[in-house]
Amino acid sequence: MRAVARTAAAAATALALLLTGCGGGGDGGADGRITIRFQSLAWQKESVDANKQLVKEWNASHPDVRVQYVQGSWDSVHDQLLTSFEGDEAPDVIHDASDDLADFAYGGYLADLRTLLPGRLTADIPQRSWRTSTFDGGVYGVPFLQEPRVLIANTKILKDSGVRIPTPEKPWSWTEFGQVTKKLTGKGRYGVAWPLKEPVSVTLNLGLSAGGELFHRGADGKVTLAMDDGDLVVPRTIHDQVNTDHSAARTALGMGGGDTLPGLFGGKYAMVPLGFSYRQQVVEQAPKGFEWTVLPAPAGSAGPAQGVSPQTLSVAEDSPHKKEAMEFIDFLLRPANMVRLAKGDWLLPTGKKALADPSLHTPDRGWATGVALAGALRSAPAQSVRGYPEWKDKVATPAYQEYYSGAIDAAELRKRLVEDGNRVLARYQR
Repeated sequence: MRAVARTAAAAATALALLLTGCGGGGDGGADGRITIRFQSLAWQKESVDANKQLVKEWNASHPDVRVQYVQGSWDSVHDQLLTSFEGDEAPDVIHDASDDLADFAYGGYLADLRTLLPGRLTADIPQRSWRTSTFDGGVYGVPFLQEPRVLIANTKILKDSGVRIPTPEKPWSWTEFGQVTKKLTGKGRYGVAWPLKEPVSVTLNLGLSAGGELFHRGADGKVTLAMDDGDLVVPRTIHDQVNTDHSAARTALGMGGGDTLPGLFGGKYAMVPLGFSYRQQVVEQAPKGFEWTVLPAPAGSAGPAQGVSPQTLSVAEDSPHKKEAMEFIDFLLRPANMVRLAKGDWLLPTGKKALADPSLHTPDRGWATGVALAGALRSAPAQSVRGYPEWKDKVATPAYQEYYSGAIDAAELRKRLVEDGNRVLARYQR
C-alpha cells in the first residue's frame, strides 16, 4: 500500500461516496449508455489531476461507456470496500493495493480477471508483478504502480565523510551499511534514522535481500512461520545500530516516514530509509540549498531484492459490466498513461514499456536509481497469507518494536514471531 496515507482524506471520502452514491456497479441509463464507477485512491494533487484527466479523455472518446470518478481514501479503503461489497454497492473498478486483496479475493468479492485481461497487459507487466495479485490461481488485480525502499541522504554529509557512495550496480552490503552509519555518526548527528512506527512490512520486504522468507508454504498449501539466519539480518542490523553502535536515532523508532524529514534537513540524520514516493515531500519541504540524493537500499545474499505490494486495479465480481470495466483499465494503463500516473504519484510503473520511458531515466530527483531497482522488486513475503493482518497487528508489530528498542533479545523475537504466529495462522487454515 502507499507509504503515505492522508487521514484528512478519510472524511472527504465518506462525503464523496455519499454524494455520488458510490454504489453498485454502474448500470445502463435510459439512453442505453453504460456508466461504470471508478473508485480512485489518488490523494496527491498531481495524481488526482492525472486520474481525472484520463477519465475525461476516456469519456470524450467513448460516448457509450461513461466512467464516473469516485474519490476514495487509503485510510479507510478496506473497511469501506467491505461495507460496499456486503451491501452490493461496490464500484465497478477498484483501486487498492495488492496486500489488501487476499481476503476480498478469497471471499468472492473480486472478479477473476484471467478471461478479461487483454494480451497487451499480460505481456507488458512482468510475471513477478502478476504474482502479487494472484491468489489460488486466479488473478484479482492489475498491478500498475510500485514503490521500492531507498535511502534518502544528505549529500554534503556523505561527501565530507569520504564513505563509498553506493550505486544500484554496487550497493552497500548490510554489513557495510552498518559500518557506514557508524562513520556518519558524530556530535549531534546519527548516521541513520529508521522510522518504524509500522515496522513489519519494512522489515519483511527488505529482508528478502538477505534471503529471509519467514512465511513458508507447504505441499498441502498451508503456510507456517520459520525463522532462519536470513530472516534476522535486517532486524539485527537495525537493533545493533540503535542499541550497540548508537548510529541510529532511538527516537525515530516511533515515527512515521514524514516525521523524520525535519531531522534530515537539519543535519540530525545523515540518511533515512524511505519509500520512493517520499521524494516529493523532500522537494516540497526541504529548505533552500539542501542537497540530497537517492541511494539504493543495502543488499544481502539475494542481491538487491525487495518485497513490494503494488497498487492495483480490480473489477468487482458483482459488476454487470466487467468487459467495459476491463477496457477502461486497459486504457488507463496504456504505457504513456501509466507514465503519467507514475509521475503523479512519484512511483514506478510496473509495465515494461512505461519503465523504458526516457523521462524516468533521468538522475534528477532519483528517478534513474528507482528504475534501476525495478527488476529486483518481488512479491511481498506475506502477500497471499490469510491471517497476516492479525499476525502483523497482534504479534509482529509489538515484537519488532520491543526488539528494536532493546527490550527483548533475538531469541524472544523468534519465539513470538514463530510460535505465537503459527497459532494465529492455524486458525485461518483449518
